[in-house]
Amino acid sequence: MADTFLLEVATPARLLIGEAVREVTIPGASGEVCILPGHAALLGAVGAGELRYTLETGEKNSMVVFGGWVEVNGDIVRVLAASAERLNEIDVARAEAAFQRASERVNGIGSGHVDLARALNAMKRAQARLAAARNGRD
Repeated sequence: MADTFLLEVATPARLLIGEAVREVTIPGASGEVCILPGHAALLGAVGAGELRYTLETGEKNSMVVFGGWVEVNGDIVRVLAASAERLNEIDVARAEAAFQRASERVNGIGSGHVDLARALNAMKRAQARLAAARNGRD
């Protein structure tokens, strides 16, 4: 059995990674999914959160992904994300401001028309960005 597999993470706009990795942990819609070499075939929904992976060299990396699909087929794992960002692309101040705005919308439900689902989704995206950025800087 091989010690690595190919990890591809792509959005409609770009390919973020296409490299051999030892393992990957993906935020699934119902919780994290850890994939190691030899994993069974899988097709599942991707949630919002930090995608962590270990390169063939042992270097650990991560990025934040938002929605989409993951496919495990043989020695290839493909993540087709609705959107994704590398940690160095996350603007922490902007994510904090987005979280604050979304929190205010959620907490101010009684004051005018608020699209609760949209506000909660914005909070989730901002939280994912902030958590990934903080974990990557530790």
